[in-house]
Parts: sequence; structure tokens; C-alpha cells
Amino acid sequence: MGFTLSNQQQLLSKIATGNGHGENSPYFDGWKAYDSDPFHPTKNPNGVIQMGLAENQMCFDLIQEWILNNPEASICTEAGVNEFKDIAIFQDYHGLPEFRNAVANFMGKVRGNRVTFEADRIVMSGGATGAHEMIAFCLADPGDAFLVPVPYYPGFDRDLGWRTGVQLIPVACDSSNNFKVTRAALEAAYEKAQIANIRVKGLLITNPSNPLGTVLDRDTLRSLVTFINEKKIHLVCDEIYAATVFSQPSFISIAEIIEENIGCNRNLIHIVYSLSKDMGFPGFRVGIVYSYNDTVVNCARKMSSFGLVSTQTQHLIASMLSDNEFVERFIAQSAKRLKTRHMRFTMGLAQVGTSCLKSNGGLFVWMDLRRLLKEQTFEAEMVLWRTIIHEVKLNVSPGSSFHCPEPGWFRVCFANMDDKTMEVALTRIRTFVLQDKEAIVPRKSNRSWQRNLRLSFQSRRTDDNMMSPCMMSPHTPIPQSPLVRAT
Repeated sequence: MGFTLSNQQQLLSKIATGNGHGENSPYFDGWKAYDSDPFHPTKNPNGVIQMGLAENQMCFDLIQEWILNNPEASICTEAGVNEFKDIAIFQDYHGLPEFRNAVANFMGKVRGNRVTFEADRIVMSGGATGAHEMIAFCLADPGDAFLVPVPYYPGFDRDLGWRTGVQLIPVACDSSNNFKVTRAALEAAYEKAQIANIRVKGLLITNPSNPLGTVLDRDTLRSLVTFINEKKIHLVCDEIYAATVFSQPSFISIAEIIEENIGCNRNLIHIVYSLSKDMGFPGFRVGIVYSYNDTVVNCARKMSSFGLVSTQTQHLIASMLSDNEFVERFIAQSAKRLKTRHMRFTMGLAQVGTSCLKSNGGLFVWMDLRRLLKEQTFEAEMVLWRTIIHEVKLNVSPGSSFHCPEPGWFRVCFANMDDKTMEVALTRIRTFVLQDKEAIVPRKSNRSWQRNLRLSFQSRRTDDNMMSPCMMSPHTPIPQSPLVRAT
């Protein structure tokens, strides 16, 4: 006798049978499309290119070089095996002291050594996902809410709300001022929650922004601190892209703002950090909660038992981040290469009249395809997105999955691939836009541009070992395009 959906709902928990994970979002649907037909330059040249994953693969040559030169950093090598037993049996949820010291030091270097961090406030977690859930558990009860400026990372709905029962209330931001958060918008969102009898426990911001790639200026950060102090709510600052800022204006951490002695209640300030984006280590699951509230630190540390970073990983990371010469070189080279890749990609788009929000951080661009919509609706955005996924064969993320209030914006990741794959992706976008700037719905003309694309790609493959005139190494300096504009 089989079980019906109703039987399952009776036998299992609401979490098990509900949709709180958000896997049905187009954000994750794009990943599934890639998984079912992944691009490979020779084995599957017409497959889907993954541009929906914000990974930083720009500096793995530097990482590999360091590992080869420091074999003792791993307990699984002849040089490091003597440490195996001590590392393997260590299970203190405080974490290895050398790990916490190294992470605190790295966080300071990423922020230009303008602020310092205390190792005793470093609480580890299983990636930024675990860190966000941990801070939500510490600050809010089921039914409480956090204000979040839009557009925001789709995973926040899962990370902060799925198991905690916490709600996220969007703070309205739009392209009229480049999606900057305003005090008026914060007040409106807070008032809306009050009317609905929802208790607001905090404000969550991402700086640098995902998906915008922009940084918050000092005045805005001061305004946010003033707002949360007046409302007596918490401020959670996601700063996981801190080291991806590659040009001016520079990144300003909330840690710098509270040092200005502006009457801030430090007990309300919390930072979420990880090594997934800045170092390119998402698989290591190194997430950090850094709170200025002693009670939160103590509670979060106990909660970290549910998502500890393995001691083997801690040991390796401690060795790597304690090498100041390597860290400084890595931060500088990463910014340089990200800048070059960003320039190449945005200039290529601009040449076919496609613009992106002006940005200087992150591993992606916020691409403006509003003019390609058949009509200015989210339904039309989905039609365009499906065309890009299934016909152009690029997994880009639609703005609606980021809760963007305006249809036609897409997040496009550019740092999770090599130069040649990026050029193939750029060629696909350019060919699609040039083929028919008005028609969006898949039709016969799409087959025409696909044939052109295959011819273009096949000619590119005839000389795999040579760079085309437009192919640039991450180290090649190029000028900033005046066509990249903020909209």
C-alpha cells in the first residue's frame, strides 16, 4: 500500500513536507538545467555554461603553489603526519586557537588593517549558510522578522527562515537611485511590520552587495547604525565578499563605523563572514559569526556544535592565513584579476548595447536586459530567462529570484570559469542580443543564431592553444569602458 501526500504530511514534520528550502525557485532551477547538460569545451561544447554560481576561481594557481611549498600544512603528507593524531582527536567547539587567530588576522588584512578583530569573538560555523542560521537562532524567535533591502541573495530565505521560523521583510530599493537603501524605505518597511503586528528583531545587509556588486558608503552605514539604535534592533552585516572589491570606492566594514564613537550600542552589531568568496573555498565550509555581544558569542559557540569546521581544515587554513606574505600577495592579485575579468566582460556586453549596474566588487554583474522584455512584467522576465537557459545555454539568475521589484535584471557570475569559457559565454550573449533585439520568444530565428554560434565556437576550437585577439589573460591590463553605466 503506497503513501499519499496526505499520509506523508501526517507522518512527517512540516519542515520535511514543506517548501521552506526554496528549491523551486528559478535560482535553483537554473542549476538543475546546468547539471543536466553541463558545458565542456570538447565533450559538450553546446552545453549550458554555469553563470549562476558565485565562485572565485581566479587565483587557484597561487593556492596550489603555496600548498606545494608548505606540505607540513596538511596532516596527510609526510611532512605533516606527525600532527595527525592531535588534530584528529581535537573536538573543542571553540576551534583551534591558531585557527581563530589566523582568521581574525585575515579579517583585519582584508579590511586594510583599519580595524582589528578579537580571536575570542570568532565563532565558526558550516559556511555562511550555517552562520546566518546561527545568528537568526540567537537573535529572533519564530514569527519575528528581519528587514532586508532588495534585491538580496535568494538563499537568505532558506538560511534565516527555513528552520528558525523567522520572516524576512523586504526593504524597497529600485534602479532610480541604483538600488541604494534609504532611511525612508527602512522606515516604511518597519512601519508595515508594525501594522501587521510583526516584531522586527533586526536589519540584514550585504556589503559588498550580492547581487549588485556595489559597496555601501560611510554615510549610508552611519545611517543604518542610527536607525537600528533608534529602533533597538540588531544589525547583521554579511561581509563575505569583502576582499572581492577591486577598485574605488573602497570597502568599508561596519567594524570601522562603530569605531567612530557615534553612540552605537555595540551589543546590536554582528558580522557574518566566510572564506567561500574571498579565498574561493566554498567546499571547506568555513563560516564565521563575529559578534560584539558577549551573550551572542557564548550562545553561538554552543550552537556551533551542529556545524563545526573539521579540524583538518582548521589546521590547513591556520597555516595558510598565518603566512602574511602570501595573504597580502593573494589579496592584491585576486583584486587585480577580478578587475580585469570584470572589465573584459562588461566591455563585451557594452559593445552590443547591454549595460550593467556600475559595480566594483563581488563575483558577478547585475545585467540590465529590460529592453529585451516583450512587456515589463515578471512573466516576460521568465520567458526571457527560459530562452537564455534553454536556447542560449547560459545559466544566469533572474532578478525576481532575488526579490528585485523591477523585471529585466539578471545576475551573471563571471569568476567561476577560465578565460576561454568566459569568452564562449560572452559570445553567446552577444550573438543572441545582436540576432534580434526585439524578439524574445524562442522561434525559428533562435535556431539561426545557434548555428552561427556553433560555427563561431568551432572556429575557436581549431586553435585551442592560441588566444583570440579578444581573449585576455587575467593579468592583462585594459582600460575602463565608458559604456558601462549605472541604471
